[in-house]
Amino acid sequence: MLRIEEQVAGAVRAGKRTQTDLKRLRLQRFKQEQTLHAAESALTVALAQLRAALGCKGPEPRFEVVYHLHSTARNQRLRVKCRLGAADPEIDSVTGVWRGANWYEREVFDMFGIKFRNHPNLTRILMPVDWEGHPLRKDYPVHGYKYSYPTDK
Repeated sequence: MLRIEEQVAGAVRAGKRTQTDLKRLRLQRFKQEQTLHAAESALTVALAQLRAALGCKGPEPRFEVVYHLHSTARNQRLRVKCRLGAADPEIDSVTGVWRGANWYEREVFDMFGIKFRNHPNLTRILMPVDWEGHPLRKDYPVHGYKYSYPTDK
């Protein structure tokens, strides 16, 4: 895996930006986290390339899917954020890369309604199967919907 500096530099080069733009990128490390500082001209192209690679789309970002990556071998951390629109939030599943993301993606689907394309089993994990809505969305009613649980006899 390439270092973050090399990935962003590659994205800037792919966008036909000048070497001056590339020099305006600076990576800062603080307490095991990385922050990329960049001039607007360099950042726009780099983020567009990274956004396209993650499959992010949507004109008005309402949701944000956040991945926290940690390399135990190198003791490095990286946070990747992808903003999604409100109409039909959808993003590619990462279960093909990390099997452990399976339940986390199901939980996000169940609570927020964000769909993960190519997920092996995108079904509810916390709420009943016939539950309507997604409880952690801000447009969900404060007192919830009326729901009657089957009685055991």
